[in-house]
Amino acid sequence: MKSKAFNRRDFVKSMGLVSTAAYTTGLGAFSLGSCKENTPVVNKREAIFNLISGAADQDYIPSGYFVHFGEGYQWGDAAVKRHLEYFKAIDMDFIKIQYEALFPALDTIKKPEDWANMPFYKKDYYEDQLYVVKELVNKGKALAPVIATVYSPFMCAGHTATSQLVTEHMKQDPDSVKKGLDIITDSVMIFINECIKLGVDGFLAPTQGGEGFRFQDPSIFRDYIKPSDMVYMDEINDKCECNVLHVCDYDGPYNDLTPFYDYPGHIVNLSDVVAGKKVPLKELYELFGQRPIMGGLEKRGPILTGSEEEIAATVTEVLNNAPDKFILGAECALLGEVDWKKVREVVDMGHANKN
Repeated sequence: MKSKAFNRRDFVKSMGLVSTAAYTTGLGAFSLGSCKENTPVVNKREAIFNLISGAADQDYIPSGYFVHFGEGYQWGDAAVKRHLEYFKAIDMDFIKIQYEALFPALDTIKKPEDWANMPFYKKDYYEDQLYVVKELVNKGKALAPVIATVYSPFMCAGHTATSQLVTEHMKQDPDSVKKGLDIITDSVMIFINECIKLGVDGFLAPTQGGEGFRFQDPSIFRDYIKPSDMVYMDEINDKCECNVLHVCDYDGPYNDLTPFYDYPGHIVNLSDVVAGKKVPLKELYELFGQRPIMGGLEKRGPILTGSEEEIAATVTEVLNNAPDKFILGAECALLGEVDWKKVREVVDMGHANKN
């Protein structure tokens, strides 16, 4: 696929989408009124599911850019409204639900054997999160695939006792930590199955624990963390049709992606930097079994701090080197201070290109 370089402002005007005057100042403020008549109507559900199944040619490059909305927008109707505002403002091809029900930090877990006393959180713990899921499914499912975020058992253990401590405990006595991971996994499964009952199309399922800095002994990840991942990932893969495997580099980069090649997931979202070297997106596409790759842009790169010209050049290069099945996005959630105007213009660039 070849895409010519262009100035993003000229591009937006030429597509008849939104003039720069249509945007208002302030985080995320955006007016859709000026673009409704000129923007082509796209069935985003059909586009994403056709991309996953290969049932039809990819008519345009979809986008998935996710953000954390911060204080005031985490719960209740305010969270529902903010999700929909963001989805409409950037014209994203998913409605991705942020996960805010982090496990409480506990100071009672001090040594590996303490994980046997990990609390078991039942359905009532997730009620506020499930309300947001229910409302966004009801309001958004007709517009685009709705995917809920779910954190892995290892990540939940890190929220409970810090990522550093659970890592050290697994180095010392992984069998003891596994008792806590099993309790967490059973709790996470409650949340997953409630989301499925509410009608989500799938999940964004991040995994951590295999980062290059984490364990010198690869058997810790292979024998303890990966099996806990597979319990819930196999469940969502069996019951949902739009799951995103997210190899999360929030805590650090990866030296080897081999352990993740057989992870389930209809779409794969990850960084294209492995062992300090940039890996072509087409190569990642082949390594992950020709599943759609979502990524290409860095969350702290030009989309956050770059000029219009820098962003346009970066997106053009990514599109020129994209694999056959591709979703334009970042390797992880965008930082909260990102300008929604920039994100929208990047999305428009993808929508104007056919793979």
